[in-house]
Amino acid sequence: MNRILKGAVCASALIAGAAQAQDAPYDVYLSMSYIGNDWQAEAANMVNALALSVDYADKVKLQVQVAGPNAQRQIQQINAMVQAGADAIVVYPISPTALNSVVKSACDRGVVVIAYDGEITEPCAYNVTINQAEAGRMTAEWLVEQLGGEGDILAVTGVPGTSVDTARTAAAMEVFDAHEGINVVGQAVGMWSQAVARTELNKLIATRDWPEIDGLWMQVGCYTANAMQIEAGIAPEDLLPCAGEGSNGGRIQMLPVGTEVEGAASPYIPMGAPRISYAAPPYSGAMALKLAVDILEGGQVEKLTELPLPLITNDMVQLCETGSWDEQKAGCNAFQPGIVSNPGWFASIFSEELPQLGLNAALVGQPEY
Repeated sequence: MNRILKGAVCASALIAGAAQAQDAPYDVYLSMSYIGNDWQAEAANMVNALALSVDYADKVKLQVQVAGPNAQRQIQQINAMVQAGADAIVVYPISPTALNSVVKSACDRGVVVIAYDGEITEPCAYNVTINQAEAGRMTAEWLVEQLGGEGDILAVTGVPGTSVDTARTAAAMEVFDAHEGINVVGQAVGMWSQAVARTELNKLIATRDWPEIDGLWMQVGCYTANAMQIEAGIAPEDLLPCAGEGSNGGRIQMLPVGTEVEGAASPYIPMGAPRISYAAPPYSGAMALKLAVDILEGGQVEKLTELPLPLITNDMVQLCETGSWDEQKAGCNAFQPGIVSNPGWFASIFSEELPQLGLNAALVGQPEY
């Protein structure tokens, strides 16, 4: 069950929500920013799947627009959405502040604006997210503990300017700075992409070889870092501890060596890789759509919905046999490579509040019903 943060719903937002109560379908727009990674594609799949589900197909007419990593373009697109008669806008904001003026204008026109994963600071907006600072802090603390408080580490961050990257990175660096024996000897921007992570790690390793590194803190890229070490001739038992993303490839690598999995091929195989795996759940956009409809139907929603933070260590990773919704509800959190061919695909897809969304929602945008 999602944890709803304590906070008042402002009266103007309630009035706007009540004023918009109308006959469905609602004109809802999905405004995406940067999409050059697996997480964003998966999140969009899950939004689309919820809109197609039996529960929402007659309520929502969904349109999707992509602005790329350009705040001004996203502003222009949101303005156009409002002019086109949007009832609600579900948005992944490229910046927590750059959209404030256009969001305030949309709210004043009675449009519900709800951001997912990244946050918007305009008070009239709603936000659905994990505690990003806690994600950065807890993963950094895990890495420090793994290293006994001493070691040289590489850090690969996310998409610059987003509230997500800013909060995670600042919290992690605060932890590292508090330990004199920890040295961040290389840092790069990874754009939450396995491909970009490989490029940037190659640059870093060109000046400092793997044996000179003790650990890795990566918003996305642990799967790729493990693969690169294997390619360099490093044995699985000597892989560096990595604090990073909840990709399915990374979680398969976390499983003990010899674990039987279907469709595995190196480096997408069990390695016993020392890891803490976390992620902003890709269902956050779908949750934002659900809450937007709730508001349009006259319901009361808190301004900040904080989703549970999935943190999986080696002793917690659990392989799904089929990946059914019920199996996920029972606790499995990694999927067979024979089912999920893309190792960069994110595995933290389960929410008990969204029974419409299962494995196929995340993979191909198809609901459970």
